[in-house]
Amino acid sequence: MKEINQQLLTGERALFQANDLVISNTIFDDGESPLKHSSNISLINSMFKWKYPLWYSQDINMQNCTIFEMGRAGIWYTNNISVKDTVIEAPKNFRRCNGVKFENVTFTNASETLWNCNSVCLKNVTVKGDYFAMNSSDIKADNIKLIGNYGFDGGRNITIRNSVMLTKDAFWNCDNVTVYDSFISGEYFGWNSKNITLVNCTIESLQGFCYIENLVMINCKLVNTTLAFEYSTVDIDVKNHIDSVKNPAGGVIRAESIGELIIESDKVDVSSIKIETENK
Repeated sequence: MKEINQQLLTGERALFQANDLVISNTIFDDGESPLKHSSNISLINSMFKWKYPLWYSQDINMQNCTIFEMGRAGIWYTNNISVKDTVIEAPKNFRRCNGVKFENVTFTNASETLWNCNSVCLKNVTVKGDYFAMNSSDIKADNIKLIGNYGFDGGRNITIRNSVMLTKDAFWNCDNVTVYDSFISGEYFGWNSKNITLVNCTIESLQGFCYIENLVMINCKLVNTTLAFEYSTVDIDVKNHIDSVKNPAGGVIRAESIGELIIESDKVDVSSIKIETENK
């Protein structure tokens, strides 16, 4: 493979349609789309300072790289890309990509990032920004830290482990989500979703878990969580006190105790709801 080392590359489409390159210690500056339509590229210790660096690309490996703020909308329509030990400052990154792997990556401004992508792996990733991973599918995540609202809206087939998510309106309009051993804080968790499972999680959510079809909680804790489960079908196993529950559509709720239980017979079928508490 040809090597490019310690270069300053400027101008539009600086390496248009490049292939079979190892690019090291190089700065891409002042020019749009430097690697558009590229393939089989390794980027090491390199920097992108301008817009649209990798569009319509294939088989890309990035390690110890930086995408600065003006590298916005940087990676779209790109397949089979691995990003490691990298800082991404630019928003609106990763759209309509397939086969994306992140490891030890920090997104300092992930607004509208990772949209409509498929087959995504995240490991040791820190994200700050709203609407992360909207309408993306087949996601596997381990040890992510997400700070930003509306995370994973419209997502499908998502598995998350060992993570911290501070995200209002997370997991809306989703299908097939499983979260293990994680902490989640944010209002209105999971509305209008199907098949949501939480295992060994701690969650804080005002009016969370509403309008969900098939919500399962196994060995979880709910902290400062009120008006939960409205119009949802549930199988809930909570190991502590629930502050309040309102009008679940059906299923069973097991908890240490429930502070306020609101079940209105004119709104839900009371016979389809089972409540089990230790402190009766």
